[in-house]
Amino acid sequence: MKLLLLEDDIALSDILNDFLSDNGFNVTLCENGQDALENLIENRFDLAILDINTPSLSGLEVLIELRNRYKNNIPIIIITAYQDINNLKKAFENRADDYIRKPFDLEELNIRISKLKREFLLQEDSVILDNTLIFKPELSQIIKDGKIIHIAQKERDILRYFINHKGRVISNEELFSNIWTYDEVPSDATIRVYIKSLREIIGKNRIVTIRGVGYKFE
Repeated sequence: MKLLLLEDDIALSDILNDFLSDNGFNVTLCENGQDALENLIENRFDLAILDINTPSLSGLEVLIELRNRYKNNIPIIIITAYQDINNLKKAFENRADDYIRKPFDLEELNIRISKLKREFLLQEDSVILDNTLIFKPELSQIIKDGKIIHIAQKERDILRYFINHKGRVISNEELFSNIWTYDEVPSDATIRVYIKSLREIIGKNRIVTIRGVGYKFE
């Protein structure tokens, strides 16, 4: 699992890196907000932890750019030494998933990460779609009636994104922003090919086309 950590305090960054690595994360460290933003745009991560008070761009500015300009819905935890309510309010207004004030116990961070894992399926455990279908994201597999079906990476990422946002209409643009990197140029036809392939495995009625808008996973 890939995690980006934005923290300019070298001592704290080292502590968090060791802790997160010991807990199974492949950690990318950033000391300034611009570097963090570029990494998050260009690469796919499962989780980001952003300190507010960082050079170049603050963690809040990175959050705002990701959510509003790039439509990136990666789970994000904001950490800060600030005690005022304004930063907390601004973070949640821009869809931060959690917020921790320094100093904090590493076990508290672990608890909050575990909560997001449950909410966003970051633990990559098997996902039971029904009594005949099991989705294994980590292995890019769907087990149908006991038979293992291997799926392409993009099919896996699309299905995982649909599951994480079940019942909500997802546009092609949102899929492009959250699954493809900025230098890839997929087309609407590309999406349709992946959707068709997934429907052949999990059933046509599970991914509903909302004409002129996008798709909804049910």
